[in-house]
Amino acid sequence: MVDVTTDMVGEEVAPVSTGEQAYERIRTDIVFGKLRPGQRLTLEKLRPAYGVGISTLREILSRLTPEGLVTAEGQRGFQVAPCSAEDLKEIAALRLLIEKDALAKSFLAGDMEWEGRVVAAHHKLARMESGLLAGDDSMTQQWKRYDWEFHQALVSACGSRALLELHSGIYDRYLRYQMVFVIFRGQVAAEEHRALLDCALNRDAPQAEALLERHIQGCLDFAFQHRLI
Repeated sequence: MVDVTTDMVGEEVAPVSTGEQAYERIRTDIVFGKLRPGQRLTLEKLRPAYGVGISTLREILSRLTPEGLVTAEGQRGFQVAPCSAEDLKEIAALRLLIEKDALAKSFLAGDMEWEGRVVAAHHKLARMESGLLAGDDSMTQQWKRYDWEFHQALVSACGSRALLELHSGIYDRYLRYQMVFVIFRGQVAAEEHRALLDCALNRDAPQAEALLERHIQGCLDFAFQHRLI
């Protein structure tokens, strides 16, 4: 069974199978904390929630295992990958390594279309951050989606699909910690995002890399100082 969807101008795009839809839903529910760290993933309980059969669910969870979002327990089944301070530190270090390289390449190759993507992504993120700073915590999940879009836009001109896929995978694992433990540093993070935008428009890769390092380290410091993990 497949669903045929249309793009924003009404043209038909590639069909998406029911199994692929279930994969995306389960993956999103793990990243955004609906399925909690360490939770047992019982196939019989998941089947009605995601509308696919046992064999498809087993394939999906096996697919999510090498992504670091699910762990296999041998004959006992699957569980959502647990969280730990050491794991967060390792993921943050990997994200920094990958994203700094992609930033430098993207700043060098980015054209006017790339600048437009970066500006538009930052505009949406800034609006969400303003709402959160005003006390509206109903937008937390949407805020993190826009956070991902902004960082993805910054590196989108790097010229390497493999690098972008690697960045996307590690960013989702990093994002899961932010969502599960509600890590929001307020005005400081918003100002860092604005500074990253300025660096992109000025093609200042060294300054952007330094900012990114401070941005990620600030998230770690916040989590550990507040004993969130």
